[in-house]
Amino acid sequence: MIEQYLVEYMYVWALLLVGIICGLAPLIISMLFAPRELFGKTRDTYECGMDPFGTAWNIRFDVSYYLYALIFLAFDVDVLYLFPVATAFDKVSAVRGISEIVIFVGILSLAIVYAWAKGVFTWPNRRKAC
Repeated sequence: MIEQYLVEYMYVWALLLVGIICGLAPLIISMLFAPRELFGKTRDTYECGMDPFGTAWNIRFDVSYYLYALIFLAFDVDVLYLFPVATAFDKVSAVRGISEIVIFVGILSLAIVYAWAKGVFTWPNRRKAC
């Protein structure tokens, strides 16, 4: 009886150890193989082969980007609720399953219509630099 508990705990400890190793291994590998101060430029960020200018705090994004991101996240997460319905579709009647999907997608569609009516999807005109 005690041996069975020890075996079950051994699996838990083994998975915990593997999780810790998988979490720490990238950090240790990057510390070992990261380039050191070479020509004074390794502290700069690397972006597509061009030398960076300014700081990251100088970049300001329009609110439209954030609204698109929030709408995408909302619908991305909501679509995940369709998977349980799809897996249990053979266990319920077809009328009930289809009606639940139609109601759910209808509510999502109302959210899109509301955002469209508020003008979220209209992209602002860009100002040309002089």
